[in-house]
Amino acid sequence: MMDEERQIVDIWGCFKEYLDKKQVHAAAERYVDLLCDFGVNDQMFNEMLGVDDALDDAIYYYLDMEKSDLDDEDDMYGDE
Repeated sequence: MMDEERQIVDIWGCFKEYLDKKQVHAAAERYVDLLCDFGVNDQMFNEMLGVDDALDDAIYYYLDMEKSDLDDEDDMYGDE
C-alpha cells in the first residue's frame, strides 16, 4: 500500500471510532463516494482493500465487485 492509500485508510480509521456502530457502513459508502469525487481511482481503491471490513464492503460496492471476484484474480493457476 502506497502512502496516499495509507493516509486515506488512516483518516477513515480515525473518524470511524466516533461513529455510531449502526451507521458505519453508510458512512463508509459516503466516504468512498467522496474519495471518488476527489479523484481516487479504482487501482487506489483496490490497494486499500483488506484493512477494514466496512471500508472493504463500500469499496466492493463502488467497484461493483464481489469479494470472490478479487480472490479469482489472485488465482494465477485457475484453481478454486
